[in-house]
Amino acid sequence: MFKKIYYSLMIIAAVGVAMIIPDPFVRWGDFETKSLIVPLLQIIMFGMGTAISLKDFKGVIQMPKGVFVGMACQFTIMPFVGFAIATSFGFPPEIAAGIILVGSSPSGLASNVMSYLSRGNLALSVTLTAVATLMAPLMTPFLMESLAGQLVPIDFWAMMWSIIKIVIIPIILGLVFNHFFHGKFAWLDKAMPIVSMAGIGIIITIITANGRDSLLQVGGLLIVACLIHNSAGYFLGYWACRLLKMDERDCRTIALEVGMQNGGLASGIAVEMGKIATVGLAPAVFGPMMNITGSSLAMWWRGQVDAEEGTDTPEMITSS
Repeated sequence: MFKKIYYSLMIIAAVGVAMIIPDPFVRWGDFETKSLIVPLLQIIMFGMGTAISLKDFKGVIQMPKGVFVGMACQFTIMPFVGFAIATSFGFPPEIAAGIILVGSSPSGLASNVMSYLSRGNLALSVTLTAVATLMAPLMTPFLMESLAGQLVPIDFWAMMWSIIKIVIIPIILGLVFNHFFHGKFAWLDKAMPIVSMAGIGIIITIITANGRDSLLQVGGLLIVACLIHNSAGYFLGYWACRLLKMDERDCRTIALEVGMQNGGLASGIAVEMGKIATVGLAPAVFGPMMNITGSSLAMWWRGQVDAEEGTDTPEMITSS
């Protein structure tokens, strides 16, 4: 079990250090560490682009029902559950907006790993992640303006450009790199997952240090809110698919896609909004939590499948 969640445990340890001694993670002399967040996200998204290809979008044609249902669940369940939680818990406006922002962000590569581990439909998972990421420049600003506009000022076009700059352009560059140089830089294929994991860890630590004072006030309640948000995504995503009589593997895949959000993107948007210490807190809490809950749920489902098939579950080390 430790091997399955060691990465999240390392993040939690780093967050603990940032809470105790935040200053080294906030500023080095005149340099503010929060300026590292967007470049790190761009590197991570470039890595995502090198890991996919245009054939990953064929699933839109091959699995139209799964893609349609997955996208409908992705951009309805989490945003509206986030809005309900944010307003009912009585958080300060900017903290509440951060919860809605997490819900309005697309799924990330972590959901693909968990779908694989759960013996879900990996092809559907990759397709949903790719399509949701491409839809993010339109859907995330629209949802934020509609649901969080009453809490914080939302500039639709500025947020759209931020997402294009942070996500779309780096992914396109990664796709181009993968097309022309696939297999020619084996070291890069091995390095990018490590760089991505380290980058997310650094981002979460920086956000924690910058938002330490706010976390001390609402930290416990925010953890509870993010856990409810995350769990509701799994539960509602799964049962929405079951009610539509979808294949069990597809139900599990979509549940993971819905419950696991791109906390890194949400953090980058918070930086671009200039509210890293408040709006950025929910993504920082949600990220490590979803890796623990997602890996636990995936391995539980995998155990069920192995029990039905009469096979043993191989030992695997997961990362996101």
